[in-house]
Amino acid sequence: MGIALKKDFGQIKEVLGRCLRLLCPACGESKIVTHPFHIRHHCPHCFALFKREDGFFVGAILANVVTTELVILVVCFFFLLIVGAQYQSVLALLFVMALVFPVAFYHHSWSLWLGFDFIVESLPKYTPPKSTKS
Repeated sequence: MGIALKKDFGQIKEVLGRCLRLLCPACGESKIVTHPFHIRHHCPHCFALFKREDGFFVGAILANVVTTELVILVVCFFFLLIVGAQYQSVLALLFVMALVFPVAFYHHSWSLWLGFDFIVESLPKYTPPKSTKS
């Protein structure tokens, strides 16, 4: 009893490429970011909804935290075991990385989370409110 993906491997690679370029995972026509730290509500081209119910963003936060921890772990092992740097110097570097990397990776974590959601269940469509004319 596993998760049935709605995409084949070629489509998954295409969606991942769009996510890495911060494009809409559904159509790839528009950016998901309007300006720093502001994710669009929906795609203006295909109307895929990016901002959904409260709590949807927790997955993006999880992706950011896990990626940050993995990068810090790899850098720590690299400098301690391969380069042979002093422990205090590595700690200072890791502290700076722990502050800078999550901020720099913010948009990509959102994009990858949207891409994952698109692969698993597709993104819902935004329906603009109908204007009421009297």
